[in-house]
Amino acid sequence: MKNITSFMVILLTVAGLQAQELSLTGYARNYTGVLLQGDHEFSIIQNTFNLNVEQSKDKVAFKVNPYIYQYSNQGLELGLREAYLDVYFNSIDLRIGKQQIIWGKADGVFITDIVSPKDLSEFLLRDFDEIRMGITSLKADYYIGDNTFELVWIPTFTPTKFAPEGSIWRPAMPSFPLQPVIDHSKETVKSSLENSEAFAKFSALTEYVDFEIMAGYAWDDDPTMHVVKHMDFSNPRQPVLTGITVFPEHHRLTIGGGSFSTTVGPFVLRGEGAYYQGKYFNSTDPMAKESVVKKDYMHYLLGLDYTLADWHLSGQFIQQAILDYNESIDKDRYSNMATFLATKDYLNETLNLSFFMYYDFNNKASLVRPKITYDLADDFEVLLGANIFTGTSGMFGQFNDNDMVYTQIRYSF
Repeated sequence: MKNITSFMVILLTVAGLQAQELSLTGYARNYTGVLLQGDHEFSIIQNTFNLNVEQSKDKVAFKVNPYIYQYSNQGLELGLREAYLDVYFNSIDLRIGKQQIIWGKADGVFITDIVSPKDLSEFLLRDFDEIRMGITSLKADYYIGDNTFELVWIPTFTPTKFAPEGSIWRPAMPSFPLQPVIDHSKETVKSSLENSEAFAKFSALTEYVDFEIMAGYAWDDDPTMHVVKHMDFSNPRQPVLTGITVFPEHHRLTIGGGSFSTTVGPFVLRGEGAYYQGKYFNSTDPMAKESVVKKDYMHYLLGLDYTLADWHLSGQFIQQAILDYNESIDKDRYSNMATFLATKDYLNETLNLSFFMYYDFNNKASLVRPKITYDLADDFEVLLGANIFTGTSGMFGQFNDNDMVYTQIRYSF
């Protein structure tokens, strides 16, 4: 009830300010999904109201983006995705407040696009403007012709948001010989100046290539699972494992990277890469004093876009490489993945067919996402789609039982 009251106050305030020429946009949406296996349970029944309130004057502007998710089996989720102020100077723009920050050239993959943390409550199935979380930050853009320097300072750390216990999208825990105890005492990063994050980016638009160079000093959004094994050594010749405690903990990362896109004949060639220093990986060595290993790693991709008979085709090859690798690390030295997108419009662009696919070479697993979108009337669309998982392990194979079909009905205003 408190959430409803709060949102009604927002709506009434907005209504009272309409005379000041506010821009009001957004959408109302119904999203219903059904699992294809078992008893064909509903994977999701969600009603959404998303509102963008914006106003711009000579040298200032603001945007507020509240939203409501209403589910059939739980209460309302009221959130604020963005709420920021813009201040414009001759060659510098400042943005202060909660905001989404989007970097890089990749589709469906996060390499240098790591400033905004991710909401993985529904894995990677939400629209990406819903997956990226807004963060309270100060962003400054300095313009020199077609070039831009961008600085971002984030005073407080926000981690990845995972699906809650009991959700079908909860990531699988590593297997242990005993049921572990999860101790969250080390998981919180205290809000302090020392613990703030900073990013910088230089981007340029040239006649032949568009490119970005970025760097960051940040916390790893995903916690490392530190494992402590409790042993009984009363019989030194045959110690007994009596318990396991897992301590999730976030660690600092230093990141450098960049991206580019250029036209090569009828093709658009895209690339993106980042070097991560100080990443922690879990170790499978039973004799190791520490359950984690600290290594540097690289994450990069090459992508190619092409239009053939009005079909827009796009492919990407993505690889992660752990440097100075040793066999005790619980991940492969090289992790290889590819994506493929094909999309085409019909009926005067009122009907859209789309096919998107992730393929994980290491685990022979995939996520396949076909969908059809039809504009039934102006600003009113109906979408029918499916999410099909293959394989039995890895990022996608762990959700092999979650194949689903779904519909979305959306009215935009």
